[in-house]
Amino acid sequence: MFQGAAALSLDVKGRLIVPSRHRDALVEKSSPPSLVLTAHPDGCLLLYQASAWEPIRARVMGFPALDARFSVWKRLLVGFAEEVEIDAAWRVLISPELRKFASLEKPVMLVGQGSHFEIWNHDTWEKQLQQLTAQTQLPPGMEDFAL
Repeated sequence: MFQGAAALSLDVKGRLIVPSRHRDALVEKSSPPSLVLTAHPDGCLLLYQASAWEPIRARVMGFPALDARFSVWKRLLVGFAEEVEIDAAWRVLISPELRKFASLEKPVMLVGQGSHFEIWNHDTWEKQLQQLTAQTQLPPGMEDFAL
């Protein structure tokens, strides 16, 4: 279970250090640990364990090939997907293409989403939080939600 948010910095090569509290959960028994980074339509990146990504990739690949509505999603999710590894210093290299897509600069946010992490440009994340806290109504289906 990946949860919590962490403000992190990319180094000059575009590497992100995995916070120590997430290392055991993120690393599977594979050697070296294999992860998948891909683009999300909201402008962030998604970071999955490779085994958690596989069923999602298989489902996306099953989208109808000639339906333009699905092709856009396939191009985004599978087209940007990259297998990455955690190095000995617990860093993950984010490619220039993915950094450009998500407008990632030095300050980034790593946000747990249960089965995966989102990686956000720090300023974009702050805007997301402002929009969320400005909402006064719950989305449909959450009327009975209580904390």
